[in-house]
Amino acid sequence: MKVLLRNPKREIDVDGRHTVNSLLAHLDLPRESHLVICNGTLVPGDAPLAATDTVEIRPVISGGC
Repeated sequence: MKVLLRNPKREIDVDGRHTVNSLLAHLDLPRESHLVICNGTLVPGDAPLAATDTVEIRPVISGGC
């Protein structure tokens, strides 16, 4: 599957069957601090991902005063 990572912006290909949680673990990214968008839709941690999917992983950013 094609994985688009933000901050820094880069694109990688990942082989194998994954769920959102297993993909994040494979990439050493903590689930609590990342949003995963599959084919334009925000998906939960247990969602299965297909080899033909385009997955975007964005870090969660919060701010305040």
